[in-house]
Amino acid sequence: MNFAVFCDVAVFFAFLIAVLVIGIGMSRRGKGSGENSEAYFLAGRGLAWWLIGFSLIAANISTEQFVGMSGNAANYIGLAVASYEWIAALSLVVVGFVFLPRFLKAGIYTIPQFLETRYNKAARSLMAITMVAVLVCVNIAVIVYSGAKAYSEFFADFGLASIQLGGTAIPLNLTVFCWLIGILAASYVFVGGLKACAWADLLQGSALILCGCLILYFALGALGTADKETLQSAIQANAEQAGLEIDQTKILTKVEKQTSSYQRFEILNKHKLRMNLPWNDAFLPITALMFGIWIPNLYYWGLNQYIMQRTLGSQSLSQGQKGIVFAAFLKLLIPFIVIFPGIIAFNLYHESMKTPVIDEAKFQKLVKEYEKNDTLFTFDKGFAQQQPEVALQMLDFNVERTGYMFPELYHSRPPMEILEELKQNTGNRSFGQTFSDYDYDSAFSLLMQRLIPEGGLRGFMLAALLGMIVSTLAAMYNAASTIFTMDIYKEYLHRSASEKILVTVGRICVVLTMLFGCWWAPMLADPKFGGVFWFIQEFQGFISSGVLAAFLFGVLVRKAPKMCGVTALLLNPIIYGALMFFASHLSFLDRMSITFVIIIAVMTLMTLLRPLKEPFKLEPATSIDLRTSKSALVLGLVVVVLTIALYAHFWDHTTPMFEGFWK
Repeated sequence: MNFAVFCDVAVFFAFLIAVLVIGIGMSRRGKGSGENSEAYFLAGRGLAWWLIGFSLIAANISTEQFVGMSGNAANYIGLAVASYEWIAALSLVVVGFVFLPRFLKAGIYTIPQFLETRYNKAARSLMAITMVAVLVCVNIAVIVYSGAKAYSEFFADFGLASIQLGGTAIPLNLTVFCWLIGILAASYVFVGGLKACAWADLLQGSALILCGCLILYFALGALGTADKETLQSAIQANAEQAGLEIDQTKILTKVEKQTSSYQRFEILNKHKLRMNLPWNDAFLPITALMFGIWIPNLYYWGLNQYIMQRTLGSQSLSQGQKGIVFAAFLKLLIPFIVIFPGIIAFNLYHESMKTPVIDEAKFQKLVKEYEKNDTLFTFDKGFAQQQPEVALQMLDFNVERTGYMFPELYHSRPPMEILEELKQNTGNRSFGQTFSDYDYDSAFSLLMQRLIPEGGLRGFMLAALLGMIVSTLAAMYNAASTIFTMDIYKEYLHRSASEKILVTVGRICVVLTMLFGCWWAPMLADPKFGGVFWFIQEFQGFISSGVLAAFLFGVLVRKAPKMCGVTALLLNPIIYGALMFFASHLSFLDRMSITFVIIIAVMTLMTLLRPLKEPFKLEPATSIDLRTSKSALVLGLVVVVLTIALYAHFWDHTTPMFEGFWK
């Protein structure tokens, strides 16, 4: 190990130790440091706005942003993926001034607890059981797996497949990183609860922002000094990827004349710097941007326990609102430090992203694997263009496995057209990974490997990135233990449990969820799950529309009967599951929208038939200062204006959004 690598390793472990020391050490000081349920689960309701803001961002950002989102940016999607961040900023403003005042007024520990306040205990219990199951079996496992996968690949790229400890070689593979990440996150949550999470998040959240800024700086610098051959290759690759017919010589001349790195970036990637995609886009159609994307965002930021727990622990409503608005400002920043570098990575390193050609031996191996897991092949347009013969073989496999009879000889039709028809007419069949002509998810690791110098900085950035995974995971451990302890154990198993027992049960839950998540996570590598991001998005669809409908309808319609809560939660998986089976061609966001509208219609009918005799009134159940922050309200409006301005600036007015919609 040379000196530069030694420095990176030393900085890496020093940062992780600092996170543990600060998180555990600060959790033992001041308000929220006692051994009672409020101190352990809600930090004694003593969190200041700056802790809340950084903690919200640290709990949210994970490999989904730095690996998945930068990969989407390298693909044709480009800046359009920023909607997941900028709509989140608007959603946070809504949460701060619509959701949070009611939650703090009710004095709740958990989101399910609010459903009992508004509806009945059955609604609370149903939501609690569902949320614990999803957190443990889906969210935690996905974060552990995706983080371990990213780190095992990072270290492999850097030539560190194992480390020597006491003469024993420890492999740095997927399983080892699953346990490392899981144990690290559980360690400070076990000791210090939410307060330890918040202080660790302060360090990890600020390091994340710095890490993103450094990556953007180095990426723009590399693009600004790129030679003619690199730029020419980038222009050609962009044109092929997007199917553009452009004067490549003219664009190259314009790019070479620019001395500003950002102007080069704009000229090269004009076609990707737009927020809107057509209605028939598979990733984020304009219809989903207008309607569907709001449902997971409002659910995630306002009704998701592992996010809202930070604001439930705020000193006052004013502090909570300031923290939420601060987080909203940071969400506006994320696309610039994650998405822009992903786009630049494709400009600079698209040749390294190319996936190898699948020969006959490799294809036959894939066939056996897909037969075993009962999955079908899927691919994108680029793959169909680069490897047309393999794409046809994949279609043949799909047709044989499904028994679907095409009305004409499908080999004479475009492969993508056949694939989409197959998806629409074969029910809820499981598709494996999407084969592409490029490994877009390698964008971030390529930037790290080729632009970040050794000697300490690379170690810091790798540690900061591990920190983002750990902070998200820690938030989930804390949330799962809180819901189980307060909504299930205390309500059904031991109503007279002492504060000490409740904290002990919470700690036991942290350990058990960690053990289960680390055991289950490596299994997600199986292709039958269709990739971790599909896995988590689809499963969230089974609960998010119902929870959001129950909350919004219950707050806005004060005469809604008490059975509306349970009805919304039960209808969600039934309707969404039916749409998955009969309308699988729709994006998951569109299916969420349809589910939400149907549930609202049913709840409206129930209210018309059996309204409450007396309108629901939320009575104060806490001594927390519930005065709204005027400064946070003003800054929240600034966030809204800035978000609208960003959409206006990056909106594509040249491409028809609804062409062929009514055909």
